Amino acid sequence: MTRRPLPVPPASRRQFLAWSAGTLTATGLVATGCSAPESGSDSAKAADASPSARTLTQIGLDYPFTQLPLYTTLVKLSTAAAKKHDVELLTTSDASNPDTQASNLTTWVTRKTPAIVSFPMVFEAAESIAKSALDAGLIWVTYGGTLENQSADIRFSFRESGTLLGEAAAKWADEKLNGKGKIAFLVDNTIELGRERTKGMVDAFTKLAPGVDVVAQEQAIDPDTGLSKTNALLAKHPDLNIVLGITDAAAYGGYKALQQAGRKKDDRKTFVGGQDGSAPSLLAIKQGTFYRASSALAPQDIADAIVDVPLAVAAGKADASVQVPVKLIRSGDTAQIDALLAQNG
Repeated sequence: MTRRPLPVPPASRRQFLAWSAGTLTATGLVATGCSAPESGSDSAKAADASPSARTLTQIGLDYPFTQLPLYTTLVKLSTAAAKKHDVELLTTSDASNPDTQASNLTTWVTRKTPAIVSFPMVFEAAESIAKSALDAGLIWVTYGGTLENQSADIRFSFRESGTLLGEAAAKWADEKLNGKGKIAFLVDNTIELGRERTKGMVDAFTKLAPGVDVVAQEQAIDPDTGLSKTNALLAKHPDLNIVLGITDAAAYGGYKALQQAGRKKDDRKTFVGGQDGSAPSLLAIKQGTFYRASSALAPQDIADAIVDVPLAVAAGKADASVQVPVKLIRSGDTAQIDALLAQNG
């Protein structure tokens, strides 16, 4: 079979615009759940009304993909991180529905939730809500991408994550398959995070392993979709060697599909890898199965960012955005796997 070139959509066109907060009155601070100390001088009053004078009492975490294993872990760790700062963590229940997410976020803005950390399902739709939040004097932190209307963002080294996984799989294909075989990518082209991870993963692999046939790029971010899409691919390509996922959740679905098709757990000619560092995938890597790699994020790093970034904005930091580091985890990295599993526990 000849390899079919499969285009990947370009990265998001959005450019990060640093947020410049205007002066807030003491009344506005109280209305948004923030407080400022009293002062007698005019200059002190002006300082009190600035972002640097704000003390957050609540942070809203809007993470719509509740079906992903990471969700429960993030809520638990973020709640604990917020308590250390005497901040209450609020959460939404979006059920992976963009309309529900928009409604929940709009409610938060109306209620003047002082800081919102949101993972938008539809970034274009989130722009107007984010603008409304900023116009109301609230803090808006974009999770998993960048909006024009935002206070700051939390990103996860998107391109690097995909590149690390693609390079690892290509090296394995060269060593174990003599540079031949078949690969399927489980991708996400709907949001910036997905597009960047996809591009890094596909570009790195196809550049380093040009002799491996790309049989498909299928949209999948969760285990059930990864399972069904890989089952369909195996019906056409029972000799599929490699499955790489935009998330560990999707890749794990591919891993289970290969097992159900009769592939032995330690098959020497099979490679599955994903991104995020979710517990089931890490366990499979530790056990020496053909789930061989994950571009992993430390859940505690993400949870800390969910709390620390809005706090930094409230403290007046000019650029509070962060890049959460990613690290490739493979079989043999037992200590690192155990540390990540402890955070996921």
